[in-house]
Amino acid sequence: DHGCDPTWTGTDHTREHIPVLVYGPKVKPGSLGHRETFADIGQTLAKYFGTSDMEYGKAMF
Repeated sequence: DHGCDPTWTGTDHTREHIPVLVYGPKVKPGSLGHRETFADIGQTLAKYFGTSDMEYGKAMF
């Protein structure tokens, strides 16, 4: 999804919130809080897989 709510009457992009579920033996239970950007997901995956940092986003843990 690129930010267009199909129930919205206009043609402008809308912002939605998506759930992020993270599971693993080293993941502490709790809320990751409200994130500012989807780029945080990419940055978190980059950190997890040991690749170089992405230009945008902050790792969630």
